[in-house]
This record gives sequence, structure tokens and C-alpha cells, in this order.
Amino acid sequence: MKSIQVNGQGRQFPPEDMPATLSALLERLGIGAATVVAEVDGQIVTPEQFAQTQIREGQTIELVKFMGGG
Repeated sequence: MKSIQVNGQGRQFPPEDMPATLSALLERLGIGAATVVAEVDGQIVTPEQFAQTQIREGQTIELVKFMGGG
């Protein structure tokens, strides 16, 4: 199993099922790319970079979801 940390929680994937990019991870989690800000290993990743940002075992990913309201 390969593992990453997402918002402080460990997530494990079989090697053949590990999301290759941040976009693939968001899709797997059911999160729309337009609704989040992402940080990978302490580096902010803009939505334009999600598809090119490779995910590797052991990385720490923080996802902050936008909330509407007033």
C-alpha cells in the first residue's frame, strides 16, 4: 500500500490505484478543483497546476475548501 496525508489523515492506496496527480486525487475525493486551495508539502499549488502536480508516497497535502455565506 502507498500512503499520503490529506488534511492530517492518512490515506492508503494500492500501488496501481494511487492517484498520479493532484487533479486525480481531488476527483477521487469528489472535490471540485474550483472549490479548493491546495498545499503539497508546504508549497501552495494553484488550480492551474493541479493537473501537472505529481503525487508521491509520503507527501502531505492540505486542502482548504471555500465556503459560501455571509
